[in-house]
Amino acid sequence: MKVKLGLVVSEFNRDITYMMEVLAREHAEFLGAEITDTIRVPGAFDIPIGVKRILEKGNVDAVVALGCVIEGETEHDEVVAQHAARKIMDLSLEHNKPVSLGISGPGMGRIAAQQRIEYAKRAVEAAIKLVRRLREYDEQKG
Repeated sequence: MKVKLGLVVSEFNRDITYMMEVLAREHAEFLGAEITDTIRVPGAFDIPIGVKRILEKGNVDAVVALGCVIEGETEHDEVVAQHAARKIMDLSLEHNKPVSLGISGPGMGRIAAQQRIEYAKRAVEAAIKLVRRLREYDEQKG
């Protein structure tokens, strides 16, 4: 059974997140999964509402959250990343579906962010693996 994924992509730092989205789509196809829903949100802080919307529709097996939080002169990057990550985990548990965290940062500059574009592939792979392993578990426990 093909894994159906939702994708939530932050538009902030779009030069980075666009490439993350492209890699995520390619890797999902390579792994035999299908991205059926995509929502683009303004920034990483907004990702949880996109995740929630996709999960509420109920037609995906997992959601992949992609974003890029680059360090600034304040601790704003840490606040954004920590709160987004926490809420994403809460939504995963609330809806009993995997939501993988493909948000790079905080504490990195633009060069480091570009070097981490490939992390989008890891987020897709994690979501697919977890869906498959949970299916196996459910089958074993009947």
